[in-house]
Amino acid sequence: MPDLIKVEYGQTGKSKKTNALGMREMQERAYNARTAQYLLIKAPPASGKSRALMFIALDKLKNQGIKKAIVAVPEKSIGASFSSTKLTEQGFFADWTVNPKYNLCTAGSDKSKVKSFLEFLESDEQILICTHATLRFAFDGLDEKKLNDTLIAIDEFHHVSADGDNRLGEVMKNIMAKSNAHVVAMTGSYFRGDNVPVLLPEDEAKFTKVTYNYYEQLNGYEYLKSLGIGYHFYTGRYFKKQPDKPMSALEEILDESKKTIIHIPSVNSAESSREKYEEVGHIIDALGDLESQDENTGVLYVKSKRSGKVLKVADLVNDNQKERDKISAYLRDSNTADAIDIIIALGMAKEGFDWPNCEHALTIGYRGSLTEIIQIIGRATRDSNNKTHAQFTNLIAQPEAETDEVKVAVNNMLKAITASLLMEQVLAPNFKFKLKEDDNEEEEKNDDQNTIRIRGFKLPTSQRAKDIIESDLNDLKARILQDDQMLKAMPGNVEPEIINTVLIPKIIREVYPDLSEEDVEAVRQHVVVDSVIKNSVIEEQGGKKFVRMANSFVNIDDIHIDLIDQVNPFQKAFEILSKSVTTQVLKLIDEHIQSIKIEMTEEEAIMLWPKIKEWIGRTGEAPNLQSYDPKEKRMAEAVIFLRELKRQRALNEQ
Repeated sequence: MPDLIKVEYGQTGKSKKTNALGMREMQERAYNARTAQYLLIKAPPASGKSRALMFIALDKLKNQGIKKAIVAVPEKSIGASFSSTKLTEQGFFADWTVNPKYNLCTAGSDKSKVKSFLEFLESDEQILICTHATLRFAFDGLDEKKLNDTLIAIDEFHHVSADGDNRLGEVMKNIMAKSNAHVVAMTGSYFRGDNVPVLLPEDEAKFTKVTYNYYEQLNGYEYLKSLGIGYHFYTGRYFKKQPDKPMSALEEILDESKKTIIHIPSVNSAESSREKYEEVGHIIDALGDLESQDENTGVLYVKSKRSGKVLKVADLVNDNQKERDKISAYLRDSNTADAIDIIIALGMAKEGFDWPNCEHALTIGYRGSLTEIIQIIGRATRDSNNKTHAQFTNLIAQPEAETDEVKVAVNNMLKAITASLLMEQVLAPNFKFKLKEDDNEEEEKNDDQNTIRIRGFKLPTSQRAKDIIESDLNDLKARILQDDQMLKAMPGNVEPEIINTVLIPKIIREVYPDLSEEDVEAVRQHVVVDSVIKNSVIEEQGGKKFVRMANSFVNIDDIHIDLIDQVNPFQKAFEILSKSVTTQVLKLIDEHIQSIKIEMTEEEAIMLWPKIKEWIGRTGEAPNLQSYDPKEKRMAEAVIFLRELKRQRALNEQ
């Protein structure tokens, strides 16, 4: 199956050029906001967030009265991104120096790390690196005032949640409420897969936001010029040959000449065989023959059955801590392209994992989290002189089903993930939208080529709404695309005017309950306009820019907001998808997704079966999963549960 998305970039090199202080474009933008007490940096993988934090933290320690800096990362391997760094060599006024004693992203027990954390607070040391878990554990019984005059930096901030059960979220809330600590939050995707907000609106409003988007990052690269995103479907097991095919699905899609990270399925997913070590073995068998393993580094040497070349493979699935630390250290310390060829991972090598040479992120099994997908794609989109193209491939099981089950998937997360990625600004440069008025022609002369003026366009009145439009629009569009009601409306089930004027503002009110109705409308218009324009074909014709909306060319000078409201803002994304993925496949994947969420025993499902048959005989239709009747919904869940159970048993018999 061809890529659903193929994006090309300008290769301007801008995002990698440094200023007199040694800062790249994103880092300079973040540094300009360094005096903020609460700073949120939203930037894609490889844009340099960790070094941006170093610059900001050192300025706070030197010039802003901050005494200590604590950096918290989600997992130990990411701590390497904040290791000691000689910044003065490139023009900065100080170096980032971490005492190894207070780098807590190393082997050791949680208890000992918490002890070191508490010792650090009483010491003269200035910098500590730890995991999110250590930060959480250290806060049990800790007086928040101990963090006065301290900078708390949270990497991968989307792990925080406003949910009361989210311990990291509670820690952040208490730090902000009960101390004068400064906070720098960093993330490549400020939305969570579970749709729970990262921060409550009143807390989020306290943050100064710095946003650097995918387009700016990738367009400013030196080497990487294109990104492909593809979905491939298989039957049976992904590592087993089928009777009608000479190779397994894995062998068909795996190109050993590309530096590749392979993420095997979660052991809880339907695609998993439940034997993760055996799956690693199957992947090695697909590559060739295992010849040896380096005792010092943990690298596996596999002789390719296709080319005869000896491939260097890293196994990050192994639960043996000693072996995993060994290979992790090798990957951390190896910077050359020939150091490793293939990395096999399960929960690791996602967010914050740094392997610039990676060309292909191959993910096996469905992923329900948009955040996780974006993080995985980020592994392959670092700029490196060994590649001009980066590829993300999702290899997904295609369940079997009867033809009469072909329906439009009304709650399909696969669509939402792909469409959300299409909404990311990897596809078009930033446009500025302004109000077009007949008496401001002089002002329009100063507009740059990415400024579009629209008649009837509403501008935000509050700073809060302006911040959402400037910093949060992509995240908001991703949330809109994952909303259940929006998915039921897409594509073509609901008139565009209803989507634009009813559904979208409803979601905006839910996400930002603090906005006035006037600003809800301003944000709504920016969401719709931004999506419509960026998904249109922009052409230069005779010096005039035209936009193709609803299959007709419209002069940009004549665009009205009421004209834009007549166009489905997300239709283009779904049109692209529908050409590559059939409704039957989407329906089946949707059922598979739902089956993961369903809590049911086999006994209950069997007990419900007579009632299900009676229901179908009486109504002529299967029970509806979207029904408001809890009994009907439970029967629908039982149907999905039994179908998935049957499929699992068939797979296990192979």
